[in-house]
Amino acid sequence: MSDDPSDEELQRLREEKMEQLQEQQGGQDEEAVEQQRQQAEAQRKAILRKNLTDGARKRLNTVKMSKPDAGEQVEQQIVALAQSGRIQGKIDEEKMKQLLKELTPDSKSFDIQRR
Repeated sequence: MSDDPSDEELQRLREEKMEQLQEQQGGQDEEAVEQQRQQAEAQRKAILRKNLTDGARKRLNTVKMSKPDAGEQVEQQIVALAQSGRIQGKIDEEKMKQLLKELTPDSKSFDIQRR
């Protein structure tokens, strides 16, 4: 009275079904994470659009193209300032230059001495 082959087959089918469900759940989690990331990016762009003048936005984009890390750091700083309510009015190009000067370290110069 041993139904071992059918029990084994039933167990194998259960395991396959569990794997399928886990894969589907994993795919949904990845989609949710991607959607949240896109939503956060859209919110960040909206904050920058609201708080920067056209000239400042162009300067920031130029910096991001030449120095991506510095551009990201400045963007994060502006978003943080805007979310905390510490920005009055819009940031113009002159204020952007000041921010960039404060947040980017001075470039190192090397003196070469010949003997």
